[in-house]
Amino acid sequence: MSGWLNIVAMIAVVVIVFARQFMAQRITSEGKKWWLLPVILAVMALRQPDLLDPAHHAASAVLLAMTLLIGLASGAAWAWTTRIWTDVDGAVWTKGTWAAAGVWLCGTALRLGLMGIAAVLGVHQGSQATLLSVAAMLLTRAGVTTWRAQAVQQTYRVPVAG
Repeated sequence: MSGWLNIVAMIAVVVIVFARQFMAQRITSEGKKWWLLPVILAVMALRQPDLLDPAHHAASAVLLAMTLLIGLASGAAWAWTTRIWTDVDGAVWTKGTWAAAGVWLCGTALRLGLMGIAAVLGVHQGSQATLLSVAAMLLTRAGVTTWRAQAVQQTYRVPVAG
């Protein structure tokens, strides 16, 4: 897949996910495949051979690692700024907050900063690094949110010890 197609796919995923985060969504425990979209993005990124710049192998590896760390940190921060609650029937719901939007903006600014550093150093970074970062962010967000939701489900309607 070409770099432009990666960018179009990534932008489409980010727009859809970002817009959906502000709508209340019910979390079900029927084994929803919350990990599938991040895995697809990661496979798209890893299929291409030029993930690391051959002329600057060490620098591009460090920049890639930093990009992945930004994705993981952004995903975790996004999950912790997401509101999780139960309704009267015990169903667990989630909805992104404006703080979550701030996390997105900070993560994007940090990624752009790394792209600037790469450009100054002359290190070529393709769209794969950003795709992997977005995949890491989505995977971390979904995993932490699911974990938090399970904790809410387990404590809902538990009688108070007296």
